This record gives sequence, structure tokens and C-alpha cells, in this order.
Amino acid sequence: MLFSEDTLADFFEKQVERLPDHEFLIYPDRNLRFTYSEFNERANNLAKGLLSIGVGKGDHVGIWAKNVPEWLTFMFATAKIGAVLVNVNTAYKSHELEYILKQSDMKALALTDRFRDNNYIDIIYDLVPELKTCQRGKLTSEKFPCLKHVIHVGQDKHRGMYNTNELLLLGQNQDDVILKEIKKEFDNNDVVNMQYTSGTEGFPKGVMLTSRNILNDGYYIGENMNFSEEDRLCIQVPLFHCFGSVLGVMAVITHGSTIVMLEEFDPLLALSAIQKEKCTAIHGVPTMFIAKLTHPMFDMFDMSSLRTGIMAGSTCPVETMKEVIDKMNMTEITSVYGLTEASPGMTQTNAADTFEKKVNTVGTPFPNVEVKLIDPDTGEDITEVGKKGEIVCRGFNVMKGYYKNPEKTKEVIEDDGFLHSGDLATIDEDGYYSIVGRIKDMIIRGGENIYPREIEEFLYQMPGIKDVQVAGVPSKKYGEAVGAFIILHEGCTMNEYDVREFCEGKIARYKIPKYIFFVKQFPMTGSGKIQKFKLKDLSLELCKQQGIEII
Repeated sequence: MLFSEDTLADFFEKQVERLPDHEFLIYPDRNLRFTYSEFNERANNLAKGLLSIGVGKGDHVGIWAKNVPEWLTFMFATAKIGAVLVNVNTAYKSHELEYILKQSDMKALALTDRFRDNNYIDIIYDLVPELKTCQRGKLTSEKFPCLKHVIHVGQDKHRGMYNTNELLLLGQNQDDVILKEIKKEFDNNDVVNMQYTSGTEGFPKGVMLTSRNILNDGYYIGENMNFSEEDRLCIQVPLFHCFGSVLGVMAVITHGSTIVMLEEFDPLLALSAIQKEKCTAIHGVPTMFIAKLTHPMFDMFDMSSLRTGIMAGSTCPVETMKEVIDKMNMTEITSVYGLTEASPGMTQTNAADTFEKKVNTVGTPFPNVEVKLIDPDTGEDITEVGKKGEIVCRGFNVMKGYYKNPEKTKEVIEDDGFLHSGDLATIDEDGYYSIVGRIKDMIIRGGENIYPREIEEFLYQMPGIKDVQVAGVPSKKYGEAVGAFIILHEGCTMNEYDVREFCEGKIARYKIPKYIFFVKQFPMTGSGKIQKFKLKDLSLELCKQQGIEII
């Protein structure tokens, strides 16, 4: 039996009734605080404001913003009226936004002014020039016929746009009974959220997630961390990604916990927030933890309140995990494995697991989720301990499908309900899974299958290496050769001969990187995932720059 069969709106309102004065959302850098009831009132007003401009059940509402307070307000407001929140990556430029606006059939887009060097206002006016001359609420766009509203998140007024304050005021003047009536029109199997995959393989696809998907996934995630009303989770990962909105927000609301929010990741702000608000948990990709641990001011902050959290999103280096446990007091840290299409979690380590399980595995399946390994070529089940196979799952967490893309949906979800991950894994004698790489990440050198993660974990042991990614480099002789892309600790010097000497006699010769590149950063998605497929192109570019002949 599942934890909840409620809609997201109904479940949150039950928590509000139970914990009206409990802190729900805190922005420590400006001392902005909302209790569960205060935030619910704000979400109700925005929901009624959206209804008043003609946005309702089944409509798609985009949010293009960093982790501002209005992001979560839109998340719960749209859930209350049966609309679908469409998450837009903050790093998207004009071409990518144009694709999402069209593909998602977006009716309304809420956006902030900008993100870093990305001017959102200029981009939307360029894409939708009709905004410059139309009255708000009267938009008719030739290029985007579904788009009827653009909403500015903030107090400023822009031609053709509502702002959030105006919608909140519109909502305040309407009775809450309208929300009670509209809730009768949808249930927990209706799509509540659409997350676009990060685009590591071609154009992003709209992953349709239901209340049933994300609420239950969030609950089991929180259970594995022993979450309770006493926990305070620092969310430093972006909300437009499942890491923030499900592993973070859903784990919090299902346990009546508190969110301590950062608008965007900054290691110093994260350390400050942990100390100021006595956070008990924090989520992040490995690079975020590395940035905090290596920050020159790290030792000035008190980490004693921390207990748990999640390190996920890419390979978790063993040494980094050790430091997080030892120096950040996160003795109950966990790792979650999954993908957006799985809402996103399918396996997780538990707070009580041994150190060996935490660093070497991604845990065991969630309750009510079947996980197994299959042969990528034949589709036959693999049960042998230690044998590699594609990890697949079936259960409440599997997405409803890709929006307007039944062909791609059928490619990843079998008729029997199993979702393909595209990742290679093994299982141990205790039923714990370990990810060994992506099927497409695998390097095939002259017929030898090489798994990048194995080499990455080995190179992490070399003093001076801060971070490393391994990928295939095109080779005339072997088809592919091993390439290592290395980020050094500040002040360290190293050359390719040092790396090869470190490898000699310790790993098989065919696994020793043929090409070694020292870089400042890796190509990343907006959610902090490393885009491995871009490393091949980067290797060719670097070889050309350095006069290295590809053989």
C-alpha cells in the first residue's frame, strides 16, 4: 500500500491543518520566513489569481526563475487548480526557451528579470514581440498560439505582462470556495508537473509526473533519511530539477519538515545558512560538496547540526563522501539513484547503512518499486551477483510518459511497465545496487569494454586531483581511447606523465588514459550534471589546440 493517494494540493492542505504555525520556508539571507499556514494562504491567493485570468485545469504554466519564493508559490498554486507546472531550466537561452514554449503548449510563463548573464525580459520580448504592444491578458502570438500570459515575478511592471503582486491581489478578492470546487475535477493520477530532461542526449523531453509519482517518491526519500518535523533541509540545488522539487520539497512536506532555501548555489552562503538555521540536512551534487569542503573559510563554520542529506546527480567520489561524513558531521548521509522519468528515485541508501554501503552502492529499491537488471542486448534478467546489466524499474514512480512523444515513451517504458534507465549496474549479495556507468558512456577500446567510473574512482585517489571525468576519445586505431579530464586543487601542479606514472602497475594498461587534459571546469547542465557526451567534442578541440595527433 502506498503512503498517499492524495493530490499534492490535498496533501499539503492536510499538513497545513496539522502544522499551521510550524516553519515551512526560510530564506536565511534576508530573514524571510513563512509558516505552513502563511505559505498556504499565499499559494491560495496566487491560485485564485491564475483562475481569474483564465488559467485552470490542464493548462501548462511555465516557471523560469532561480529558487525565488514565488517558484514554490507557483508550484502549489498550480497544483491547487489542476494546472501543470512546467519547469524551465535557468540556463536556457533563446533557442531552448523557444523549443520549450512550443513543445509544452505553454499557456502562461512566469519569469524573473534575469539569471547571471541571461536577460529573460529581453529574450521573451525578442521571441514574442507582440508583448510589446498588447495589453496584459490579451496576448495573441503568431509563433506561440497557446501562449496567452507572461507573468513577471516581482514588483516591476513590463508591457504586456502581469506581475505576481497583481495576481495575488486579484486572488485575495475571491472566495476560497472556488478552489474547493475545482479540486473535484482532478485526482492524483493527473499530471501536476512537467520536468524537461536535462538534454544530455538531444532535445529535452517533457517528463509528465503526477501527484502520485512525486508525493510517494518524496516520502520514501525522507523515510530513508529519518526525516521528521524537527528536520531543516537546506536546498541549494535548483528547483527546476527533480533534485530540488522532489528529493527536496516533497521529502520535506511529507514529513512536516522545514525548507531553508538558497536562491542559487554559493558555497559560502550554504555554509552560512547551515550554521545560522541549524540545518540538519543538505542535498547536493558532488561538486557542491567539494566546493564547500575546499572553501578557504570552511573551518570558520559550525556544521555540528548536520546529520543527513543526499549526495547524488553524478558519481559520488569515495574520498569526498568520507570528508562529508567526517568534516560536515553528515554521518547519516544517503545517495539516491534514479532519473527524472522515475520521479526521480528508485533506490537509496539508508541513514543507518554502513560506510561501505554508502560509498560503494546506491542502496536498495524503494517500497512498492520493483528494480532488476537486464542484459542490454537480449533483455533477459540478470540475477548473478556482480554481473553488469541495465537497471530498470516498475512501480508508482514511473512517469506518465513524455509529453506529445509516444514513440520515445514506448522506447523507454516496456509493455510490462518496466522503465529503462540506460545505466549499467551490479547487485551485491545483500541486494544493494551499484552504478558502474551509462550504456552509452561505456568506452569500447579495440573490443575491450571500459567503464569510466572505475577509472574515475581510481584517479580520485591521486593527491592533487580535485575532480575528474573519464570519457571516450575517438581513435583511428582502436575506435575509442580513454581520455581523462582533470581539475586540480588550487596551487597544485601536475602533468600527464605524473598521471600515467600513478596508474602504471595499478590498473590494467588498456585502462590507463591515453589522453589527459587539465581543465578548469566540465561542461554542465543547469542542474549541475556533467554532460559526458560533450567531453568527446572537447577532447578533439583540446587536441587541436595542443597539437596532439589523434591515433
